Amino acid sequence: MSIFDIFTKNARKMRIVRNGNQSLRSISMPVGAITDDVKALAQRMTVTMKENDVPGVGLAAPQVGVNLRLIVVDTRPDGKSSRKKPPTSPGEMMLNPLMPVALVNPEIISSSKETECACEGCLSLPGVEGEVTRPKKVLLKAQLISGEQVMLECDGLLARCLQHEIDHLNGILFIDRASEEDRQVAKPIMDEMANEEARLAGK
Repeated sequence: MSIFDIFTKNARKMRIVRNGNQSLRSISMPVGAITDDVKALAQRMTVTMKENDVPGVGLAAPQVGVNLRLIVVDTRPDGKSSRKKPPTSPGEMMLNPLMPVALVNPEIISSSKETECACEGCLSLPGVEGEVTRPKKVLLKAQLISGEQVMLECDGLLARCLQHEIDHLNGILFIDRASEEDRQVAKPIMDEMANEEARLAGK
């Protein structure tokens, strides 16, 4: 059990908003000071990510209706065939032992020319999948919840997860980057979610 696991033990789960919620299409504001409120939000986001019906490997603050530049990730290998590859990048080697880890004001400083295509899903778009091509490696700049600044080259699932979650901070959903065919298949599900979000908002 990591230190962050201990911190999140009594944190309360949050509702994950779905397509149609305004927070998913808004640009998130930078986090100023890492206050107790920010730490509590990170803890609750971690619990929400891990205790979802289908646990995710990442969650961004807009997905719980908060437009702050804060994400949590947990891409540690779990024994599944797709995630057996041992950590090789500096980012994986540093962050894996800290996971689940919260990243404050994360940004991609640079990306590799080499790309990879993989199927993605999203906790805010349940039932929606799409093939997305992204840079294979990225240089991440972020602040840990402890206040420590990091700049790390990241590869593999971690690199993809970071790009996916940072997209959320800029109002971008993974399906926006998928093929027209994938978007058309997703449209009825997306529309249904948007209608439900509107109903919950009383619109």
